[in-house]
Amino acid sequence: MKSTETVILACILLGVMLLTTQLFEKPRIKVYKLQYACDPDGPADLLFPFCNTSISDDDRVEDLISRLTIQEKIEQLVNTAANVSRLGIPPYQWWGEGLHGVAISPSVYFGGATPAATSFPLPCLSVCSYNRTLWNKIGQVVSTEGRAMYNQGRSGLTYWSPNINIARDPRWGRTQETPGEDPKLSSGYAVHFVKGLQEGDYDQNQPQAVSRGPRRLKISACCKHFTAHDLDRWKDYDRDHFDSKVTQQDLEDTYNPSFKSCVKEGQSSSVMCSYNRLNGIPMCTHYELLTLTVRNQWGFDGYIVSDCDAVALIHDYINYAPTSEDAVSYVMLAGMDLNCGSTTLVHGLAALDKKLIWEGLIDMHLRNLFRVRMRLGMFDGNPSTLPYGSLGPEDMCTEDNQHLALEAARQSLVLLKNEKNALPWKKTHGLKLAVIGHHADATREMLGNYEGYPCKFVSPLQGFAKVLSDHSPRISHERGCSDAACEDQFYIYAAKEAAAQADAVVLVLGISQAQEKEGRDRDSLLLPGRQMELVSSVVEASAGRPVVLVLLSGSPLDVSFANDDPRIQSIIWAGYPGQSGGEAIAEAIFGLVNPGGRLAQSWYYENYTNIDMSNMNMRPNASTGYPGRTYRFFTDTPLWEFGHGLSYSDFKYTMVSAPQSIMAPHLRYQLCSSDRAVMTSDLNCLHYEKEACKESSFHVRVWVINHGPLSGDHSVLLFSKPPSRGIDGIPLKQLVSFERVHLEAGAGQEILFKVNPCEDLGTVGDDGIRTVELGEHTLMVGMVQHVLTVENWREGHGEL
Repeated sequence: MKSTETVILACILLGVMLLTTQLFEKPRIKVYKLQYACDPDGPADLLFPFCNTSISDDDRVEDLISRLTIQEKIEQLVNTAANVSRLGIPPYQWWGEGLHGVAISPSVYFGGATPAATSFPLPCLSVCSYNRTLWNKIGQVVSTEGRAMYNQGRSGLTYWSPNINIARDPRWGRTQETPGEDPKLSSGYAVHFVKGLQEGDYDQNQPQAVSRGPRRLKISACCKHFTAHDLDRWKDYDRDHFDSKVTQQDLEDTYNPSFKSCVKEGQSSSVMCSYNRLNGIPMCTHYELLTLTVRNQWGFDGYIVSDCDAVALIHDYINYAPTSEDAVSYVMLAGMDLNCGSTTLVHGLAALDKKLIWEGLIDMHLRNLFRVRMRLGMFDGNPSTLPYGSLGPEDMCTEDNQHLALEAARQSLVLLKNEKNALPWKKTHGLKLAVIGHHADATREMLGNYEGYPCKFVSPLQGFAKVLSDHSPRISHERGCSDAACEDQFYIYAAKEAAAQADAVVLVLGISQAQEKEGRDRDSLLLPGRQMELVSSVVEASAGRPVVLVLLSGSPLDVSFANDDPRIQSIIWAGYPGQSGGEAIAEAIFGLVNPGGRLAQSWYYENYTNIDMSNMNMRPNASTGYPGRTYRFFTDTPLWEFGHGLSYSDFKYTMVSAPQSIMAPHLRYQLCSSDRAVMTSDLNCLHYEKEACKESSFHVRVWVINHGPLSGDHSVLLFSKPPSRGIDGIPLKQLVSFERVHLEAGAGQEILFKVNPCEDLGTVGDDGIRTVELGEHTLMVGMVQHVLTVENWREGHGEL
């Protein structure tokens, strides 16, 4: 009985305790985790008019901005945009990178279900394919994988790529990021890569040709670094303090065309202003270029972002602005929208209090920023229910994506030398192959800079093993150098021994990010350290057996010693070829691929380094001995010129048809097609006058035939030589257009070039205005030339 009472009492006490707990326990509040704006499944009080997709983006943006406090507005003007939880807006990191694949950057987090992304060759190499379709497809893959990571919460949607600065000097550490030295080629790359990145659904109410770009963006691209930016750290100069002294002629003719094309044709949704000053004015404070030119003249629809901490240096480094508040004012008045850095965040309110800026100015910049975010769908609700919302981990590193990375490397390799058709080698059973060099087993070195975590690596050594797998090869490997610096002789003896015992030798050498990268320009064009000694030792040890030199670098090298040595039969430049570069190299050497790449930058001898790198002039100056820059103006002899590239096949050209003479468009029409002329004069051009130059285009037809013995790709480059070439700053020659074709052995194809006389034959004068010179222009394809006479416009002839 006693035990029964005890049990009953215990049960009563337990019941009281449970009741007390329920009575006094704090009510459980369901906490809403903010993941994306305008969540239809979230709290109803976080669904505002700016979430309503049935109204225009402009109206939605106005509604959003009207709800922000002044502090919240300023917090949106930096790359680390703060959350506005009371409006359901999460924080956003604007800074992402996708130069040649989704890259490690502040907005990108590899891991989880998305540990890797496809890594393509760097632009310095892929541009050598001269293949617009390839560049566009690379952009598409980068945007697909970027969206897939965004849907996993591991990436933003604003990628600050591509870098389209002109590769003016091979010593620049960031040459590897660029599409070369020619403004026509760089423009073509910019347009097609950017379109691939952004894709989106174009405005269906207009033909795409006149559409203002995709209404919705897949990824927002950014063309950088505007402008005349191509020196990082050389001798006593650095990019933060450097003042680019540039003539109006060079600005219009060389430095700005790729940015103009990026905005007008590529319809990029972002432009980045650079660190440097331009003729004394910091680029991010340059009203004439950022607002009057980019936004007004070119019709830019997007946001302008500073390079990171470029706003801070305006006061802190160069004292161009007397205070940090003035620096904030200068950039905002010039037209810059987003500060990569913290200067605007820290000093924005003080600048407002001092009346250096005003709320209406802030709102203007916010419109540019939020319009892009609207176009990316960031305020349209759950990303999984939107276009591209189905993309996920299964869309990363797909077989197709990785094949494209390999194909990009295949198409872009440049065969620099091939004496007596030494390549391709035949695959023979039991071949003893020595693969020598610090890059022979390269993995991450093949990626270059602005890289991500690739899906896989195929080093050159692995590539040879794969290509020869059915022939029982005996592959030996010696490094020769411990790294690209090659400062000791320790590994050279073993390399000589391997060469002496081999049937054939492949040397895989070059430079790395230790010699060239952002913040690190080169002093020399030679192979570093003892690499030349290694090459000579190995060639001597090979005793007449086949030797191929493969170079990995992001910029030109002086390897004239190898070019002049008949014992080195072949030289291949592989740039930084991406994740599958080693396989492409092996395929090319053994003939599975016929090299079709052509240089996008001239290669010079070491004496080029005697030129002052800070000299931004493109044109030569005979009085000072300055030889000029790039193939368009360089008056000395380069090692290999822009466009050089050999093949295992023999391609020949015939000029099928081209006009003997044309009439230059009326001078007024030419001026109306010139941004500089329109901005500096009172022309008041009518629409048809602006379009008149385009209407005067003519066609050039070229027949190209592959005389064999192998099928292969070939890039046909059409150049022109102006009548006054080499005089008063007129280019020696200039690229008009290019097309890549694939031809079986013995096959031919007609190539049609559409030539706009104003754009393609015109030259820029001292005043920065492009016009067509009268007289005999020479059109050239290879060794084939055609003289075209440009006559003066006459009343009643050719008038539109």
